[in-house]
Amino acid sequence: MIQIVIFLLVLLIYLFTVGGNLTILLLFCLDPQLHTPMYFFLCNLSILDISCSTNNLNNVLISFISGDNRVSVLGCIVQIFIFLSLTCGEVLVLAAMSYDRYVAICNPLSYHMIMDCRTCAILAIVCWLLGTLESIPILVELIRFSCYKSNVVNHFFCDIMPVLKLSCSDAHFLELYILTVGVVISAFTPFLLTFVSYVFIIAAILKIRSTSGRHKAFYTCSSHLTIVILLYTTLAIQYMRPHSLVNLDSNKRLESNKLYAMFNTAAVPILNPLIYSLKNKDMIAAMKRRLCCFKTSVKEKKNKKQTN
Repeated sequence: MIQIVIFLLVLLIYLFTVGGNLTILLLFCLDPQLHTPMYFFLCNLSILDISCSTNNLNNVLISFISGDNRVSVLGCIVQIFIFLSLTCGEVLVLAAMSYDRYVAICNPLSYHMIMDCRTCAILAIVCWLLGTLESIPILVELIRFSCYKSNVVNHFFCDIMPVLKLSCSDAHFLELYILTVGVVISAFTPFLLTFVSYVFIIAAILKIRSTSGRHKAFYTCSSHLTIVILLYTTLAIQYMRPHSLVNLDSNKRLESNKLYAMFNTAAVPILNPLIYSLKNKDMIAAMKRRLCCFKTSVKEKKNKKQTN
């Protein structure tokens, strides 16, 4: 009974994640008024969220249905690689979105000239490419591992920390790489860019004289800022706590990491479309326009059938 409840909960979370983010993608494709850099990067974020949730929750759902929770070593390594690539890409896309908000608020007259289609495409390609390239050394090192202490991963998906705990191969290089490249470059650098962008944004907002102008400027950034805080908080708690790399024998730490990983995998991708749809007037207006168009097309088809 408990397994059925868990399965239904995970399935519901996954369906909400895919459905919410697909709605954002469809609205962007169908509504020309959403063809702006902000929503272009939001679509990239939605694709990353759908991919990450599918990568992490797919095996969970299949194991509940089939009763077989086994995964090959290569399959586990590939899942780690995809998860890390997508997570790095998501952090970088959020940094690109913060730069977009910086240009929109601090340099509005040149916004469309700076954030043109070519610039947006280059930024998106760099985010996806860097996320993949940063994870390749981890993939190579994991393939080199020759033995493991156990064949049971204490997690609901293959994550880097539980797998390192099981390895009896020398993992010093991998731990050092995760600490330097993974934490400093992949996490801290985009965070620093986001933080600096918002320092300038807040300074520019405070210079606006009218209260309505300040409110409008802050409103355009609030959705993005909420997602940034949620993602960085969960990642920091999960991977950057003291001794998280050296104190891997603590079962209590691994159990708590599973909860944070579930929140990062399930809750954040769901909150992304909810925050951007409920708090964003443009998205709500686009939904209303699409519904009106749909109703109009249905009425026209009915009228044609009646005349025929």
